[in-house]
Amino acid sequence: MFGVIVTPRPSIAAAEMLRVTRPGGRVAMANWTPEGFIGKMFQVFKAHLPPPAGVPSPMDWGGEATVRARLRHGFTDLRLTRRIALMRYPFPLAETVEFFRQYYGPTQKAFAALNPTGQAALRRDLVELQTAYNTATTSGATEVAAEYLEIVAVRG
Repeated sequence: MFGVIVTPRPSIAAAEMLRVTRPGGRVAMANWTPEGFIGKMFQVFKAHLPPPAGVPSPMDWGGEATVRARLRHGFTDLRLTRRIALMRYPFPLAETVEFFRQYYGPTQKAFAALNPTGQAALRRDLVELQTAYNTATTSGATEVAAEYLEIVAVRG
Protein backbone atom coordinates (compact mmCIF):
# COMPACT_ATOMS: atom_id res chain seq x y z
CA MET A 1 0.00 0.00 0.00
CA PHE A 2 1.16 3.48 -0.90
CA GLY A 3 4.60 2.16 -1.90
CA VAL A 4 4.67 2.06 -5.68
CA ILE A 5 3.59 5.71 -5.85
CA VAL A 6 7.05 6.89 -4.81
CA THR A 7 8.99 5.01 -7.48
CA PRO A 8 10.78 7.47 -9.75
CA ARG A 9 10.05 5.47 -12.93
CA PRO A 10 6.42 4.33 -12.93
CA SER A 11 6.61 2.54 -16.28
CA ILE A 12 9.30 0.24 -14.87
CA ALA A 13 7.27 -0.32 -11.69
CA ALA A 14 4.18 -1.25 -13.74
CA ALA A 15 6.23 -3.62 -15.93
CA GLU A 16 7.72 -5.25 -12.83
CA MET A 17 4.26 -5.75 -11.28
CA LEU A 18 3.20 -7.46 -14.51
CA ARG A 19 6.34 -9.60 -14.58
CA VAL A 20 6.00 -10.94 -11.03
CA THR A 21 2.25 -11.60 -11.17
CA ARG A 22 1.16 -14.95 -12.58
CA PRO A 23 -1.67 -15.08 -15.13
CA GLY A 24 -4.96 -14.70 -13.27
CA GLY A 25 -3.12 -13.23 -10.28
CA ARG A 26 -4.08 -9.91 -8.75
CA VAL A 27 -2.27 -6.71 -8.03
CA ALA A 28 -3.84 -4.59 -5.31
CA MET A 29 -2.72 -1.06 -4.60
CA ALA A 30 -3.79 1.91 -2.53
CA ASN A 31 -2.62 5.27 -3.87
CA TRP A 32 -3.23 8.73 -2.43
CA THR A 33 -5.30 10.97 -4.70
CA PRO A 34 -4.16 14.45 -5.76
CA GLU A 35 -7.44 15.91 -4.48
CA GLY A 36 -7.28 14.28 -1.04
CA PHE A 37 -5.49 15.35 2.13
CA ILE A 38 -2.13 13.75 1.28
CA GLY A 39 -2.32 15.24 -2.21
CA LYS A 40 -2.83 18.64 -0.58
CA MET A 41 0.16 17.96 1.66
CA PHE A 42 2.28 17.30 -1.44
CA GLN A 43 1.08 20.64 -2.83
CA VAL A 44 2.39 22.30 0.34
CA PHE A 45 5.75 20.58 -0.15
CA LYS A 46 5.82 21.77 -3.77
CA ALA A 47 5.18 25.35 -2.65
CA HIS A 48 8.34 25.20 -0.51
CA LEU A 49 10.70 23.26 -2.74
CA PRO A 50 10.81 22.27 -6.36
CA PRO A 51 9.92 18.67 -7.14
CA PRO A 52 12.79 16.49 -8.39
CA ALA A 53 13.48 17.12 -12.06
CA GLY A 54 12.22 14.43 -14.40
CA VAL A 55 10.35 12.51 -11.68
CA PRO A 56 6.56 12.35 -12.03
CA SER A 57 4.44 13.28 -9.04
CA PRO A 58 3.59 10.36 -6.75
CA MET A 59 0.04 11.69 -6.78
CA ASP A 60 -0.29 10.71 -10.46
CA TRP A 61 -0.85 7.13 -9.25
CA GLY A 62 -4.04 8.40 -7.56
CA GLY A 63 -5.66 9.44 -10.84
CA GLU A 64 -7.88 6.94 -12.65
CA ALA A 65 -6.74 7.91 -16.16
CA THR A 66 -3.06 7.60 -15.23
CA VAL A 67 -3.56 4.19 -13.60
CA ARG A 68 -5.51 2.93 -16.60
CA ALA A 69 -2.73 4.08 -18.92
CA ARG A 70 0.06 2.60 -16.78
CA LEU A 71 -1.66 -0.78 -16.36
CA ARG A 72 -3.23 -1.06 -19.82
CA HIS A 73 -0.80 -3.73 -21.05
CA GLY A 74 -1.19 -7.15 -19.49
CA PHE A 75 -3.84 -6.37 -16.88
CA THR A 76 -7.57 -6.95 -17.23
CA ASP A 77 -10.56 -6.46 -14.96
CA LEU A 78 -9.17 -3.20 -13.62
CA ARG A 79 -11.28 -1.96 -10.68
CA LEU A 80 -10.71 1.54 -9.31
CA THR A 81 -12.54 2.71 -6.20
CA ARG A 82 -12.07 5.92 -4.24
CA ARG A 83 -11.95 5.28 -0.50
CA ILE A 84 -11.20 7.17 2.70
CA ALA A 85 -8.52 6.38 5.26
CA LEU A 86 -9.39 8.02 8.56
CA MET A 87 -6.14 9.19 10.10
CA ARG A 88 -6.48 9.68 13.87
CA TYR A 89 -3.78 11.03 16.15
CA PRO A 90 -4.08 11.45 19.93
CA PHE A 91 -2.24 14.75 19.91
CA PRO A 92 -2.82 18.34 18.74
CA LEU A 93 -2.27 19.68 15.24
CA ALA A 94 1.31 20.91 15.65
CA GLU A 95 2.33 17.61 17.24
CA THR A 96 0.69 15.75 14.35
CA VAL A 97 2.87 17.71 11.94
CA GLU A 98 5.90 16.79 14.06
CA PHE A 99 4.80 13.13 13.96
CA PHE A 100 4.74 13.30 10.14
CA ARG A 101 8.11 15.05 10.20
CA GLN A 102 9.63 12.21 12.19
CA TYR A 103 7.95 9.18 10.61
CA TYR A 104 6.63 9.95 7.10
CA GLY A 105 9.33 9.78 4.44
CA PRO A 106 8.15 12.59 2.14
CA THR A 107 7.79 14.97 5.11
CA GLN A 108 11.22 13.97 6.42
CA LYS A 109 12.78 14.69 3.03
CA ALA A 110 11.00 18.03 2.66
CA PHE A 111 12.21 19.28 6.05
CA ALA A 112 15.73 17.96 5.44
CA ALA A 113 15.98 19.93 2.19
CA LEU A 114 15.17 23.27 3.84
CA ASN A 115 17.12 25.67 6.02
CA PRO A 116 15.69 26.59 9.46
CA THR A 117 13.68 29.51 8.07
CA GLY A 118 12.22 27.31 5.33
CA GLN A 119 11.46 24.58 7.86
CA ALA A 120 9.54 27.03 10.04
CA ALA A 121 7.49 28.19 7.04
CA LEU A 122 6.79 24.59 5.98
CA ARG A 123 5.76 23.67 9.53
CA ARG A 124 3.40 26.69 9.65
CA ASP A 125 1.77 25.72 6.34
CA LEU A 126 1.41 22.07 7.36
CA VAL A 127 -0.24 23.06 10.64
CA GLU A 128 -2.58 25.29 8.63
CA LEU A 129 -3.42 22.35 6.35
CA GLN A 130 -4.03 20.04 9.32
CA THR A 131 -6.24 22.73 10.85
CA ALA A 132 -8.30 23.05 7.67
CA TYR A 133 -8.88 19.28 7.41
CA ASN A 134 -9.16 18.41 11.11
CA THR A 135 -12.53 16.92 12.05
CA ALA A 136 -11.65 15.75 15.56
CA THR A 137 -14.27 16.52 18.16
CA THR A 138 -11.93 15.81 21.06
CA SER A 139 -9.72 18.64 22.23
CA GLY A 140 -6.03 17.93 21.70
CA ALA A 141 -6.65 15.33 18.99
CA THR A 142 -6.33 15.36 15.22
CA GLU A 143 -8.50 13.45 12.78
CA VAL A 144 -8.25 13.78 9.01
CA ALA A 145 -10.06 11.94 6.22
CA ALA A 146 -7.51 11.12 3.51
CA GLU A 147 -8.79 9.94 0.15
CA TYR A 148 -7.02 7.15 -1.71
CA LEU A 149 -7.64 5.18 -4.88
CA GLU A 150 -8.01 1.44 -4.35
CA ILE A 151 -6.81 -0.49 -7.39
CA VAL A 152 -7.36 -4.16 -8.11
CA ALA A 153 -6.01 -5.45 -11.42
CA VAL A 154 -6.00 -9.02 -12.72
CA ARG A 155 -3.10 -10.13 -14.88
CA GLY A 156 -4.34 -11.40 -18.24
